[in-house]
Amino acid sequence: MREMVWKKRKNMDGNMKNKIRVNGMTGLGALYHKELADHLKSKRFLILLILIGSTSFASLYGALTALGNAEDSNYLFLKLYTTSGSSIPSFLSFIALLGPIIGLALGFDAINSERSSGTLNRLVSQPIYRDSIIIGKFLAGTAVIATIIYSMGAMLGAMGVLVTGLKPSGEEVWRVLIFLTFTVIYVAFWLAISILFSVVCRHAATSALASIALWIFFAIFMSLVASIIANAMYPINDEYSALVNSMDHYTLNLGINRLSPYYLYSEAVSTIMNPGVRSVNVVTVDQLVGAVSGYLSLGQSLLLVWPHLTGLAALLLVAFGGAYLGFMRQEVRAN
Repeated sequence: MREMVWKKRKNMDGNMKNKIRVNGMTGLGALYHKELADHLKSKRFLILLILIGSTSFASLYGALTALGNAEDSNYLFLKLYTTSGSSIPSFLSFIALLGPIIGLALGFDAINSERSSGTLNRLVSQPIYRDSIIIGKFLAGTAVIATIIYSMGAMLGAMGVLVTGLKPSGEEVWRVLIFLTFTVIYVAFWLAISILFSVVCRHAATSALASIALWIFFAIFMSLVASIIANAMYPINDEYSALVNSMDHYTLNLGINRLSPYYLYSEAVSTIMNPGVRSVNVVTVDQLVGAVSGYLSLGQSLLLVWPHLTGLAALLLVAFGGAYLGFMRQEVRAN
C-alpha cells in the first residue's frame, strides 16, 4: 500500500514538473506576444512611427530634388537613400543619428517600470523561466524595430520608384536589404543598452538619461576624443611632424573612432550603399598605382564591411548579455 502511494506521488510530482517545464517553454512565447502587443498599441510606438516617417519623407524629398543635378547616372535607386538635399540630410544620415532613439524609447523602462509598479514580483512568481522575461522583452522590442525600419525603407523605395520611374536592379535591392538589416542590428544594440540601464537603474528617468548620455557621447563626442588622443600621440603641428606622423595619426584616429557603434554603422552602410567606395582603410600611393577605377560588386563590398557587422553583433551580444546577467542576479522579490 505504501509503495502504491509512493509511486502515485512520484508520478504526480513528475507530471507537475513536466507541466511547469512546458509552461516555461511556452512562457517565452506568451511574454513575447504580450510585450509586442503592448508596444504596438502604445502611443510611444505611434510617436516613433511619425518621427521616422516624417524624416524619411523629408529625406526622400531632398534626394529627389538633388537627383536632377546628379552627374553620375549609375545606381540612381541607391541615391534615393544616400543623397542629401540642399538643406535636408539623406535617409542614411537621418537613420544613423535618430535610429537609436527607437531602441532607447522601447527599452529604457522595460524592467524598472514593472519593478516600481509591483508587476515584476507577480510575473516571476508564475511557473515560467525567469530569463524568459528579459528575452521576451528584447525579442519584442527587436520585432518592433524591424517592423519600423523595413517598412520605412520599403516605403521610401516604393515612393521613389513611383515618382521617378526608376527600375532598380537586383543588386540594388539586395544592397538596400543589407543596409536595412545593418540598421536593425544597430538599433537593436541601443535597445539592449537601454534594457541594461533599465536593469541597473531603479528609476526609469535615470535609465533614460544614462542611455541618452551614452548615445550623445558616441554620436558627437567620440570623434572629438579620438582627435585629441591622436593629436597627443602623433602631433601634426608643422610640416615635418605632418610628414612623419600623418599615417600613424590617421590610423590611430580611425581605430579609436571604430570603437563607436555610430561610426561602425555609418562606415559600413556608406560602403554598402555606395559601390564606388573601394576601401575603408588608408590607401597609399603605391596601392593606387595600377588600380582600375570602377564599382565594386556586392560581394566585394561585403568583404570590406563584414568586420563592421561582426563588431556590431558583438557589441549587441555584450550589451544584452550584461542586461541578462544583471537581471538574473537581482533579487526581484526583495524589491
